[in-house]
Amino acid sequence: MGLDSLATIGRWLRRRAENVAVALLGTMFVCFIIQIFFRYVLNYPVGWTEEVSILTWLWTVLWGAAFVLSEREEVRFDIIYSAVSENTRRVFTIITGVALIFLYGVSMPAAYSFVAFMKVERSAYLHVPINYLYSIYVIFAAACIGRYCWLVWRALRGAASPATDPAALID
Repeated sequence: MGLDSLATIGRWLRRRAENVAVALLGTMFVCFIIQIFFRYVLNYPVGWTEEVSILTWLWTVLWGAAFVLSEREEVRFDIIYSAVSENTRRVFTIITGVALIFLYGVSMPAAYSFVAFMKVERSAYLHVPINYLYSIYVIFAAACIGRYCWLVWRALRGAASPATDPAALID
């Protein structure tokens, strides 16, 4: 399988990740409208809509950060980063990447253990096991480890660091 095939698969997967994020936001919006309608028109508030809205927001944020945002779209403090040479930016990328891989890696067993333990609890309205609802954090952490391994590997091979000039990021 060539690099072109991998790039095509990567673009397809990214679009599917965006589809999931759109579905989550759409679900959150529909629940929000239902909640307003039931509360203010029918004077019969329903709690499940708030629970679904909160959970879809949580999943949207972590899913988006893990699979939708590219490295150049992430928020960063780049006053120093933008002012140094490309080689120094590569060193910064390696240092921060290794640090984040280490931190996510160290926290992963405890996070997984906690999420697995939460199977004994159920959500208030939907009665769904909490471990399903909060498993997105484990997925997020694993995706971040993979992303930073990729960035460190690219930096070690001499690839350019992600752009930080806001004017250059406009497509």
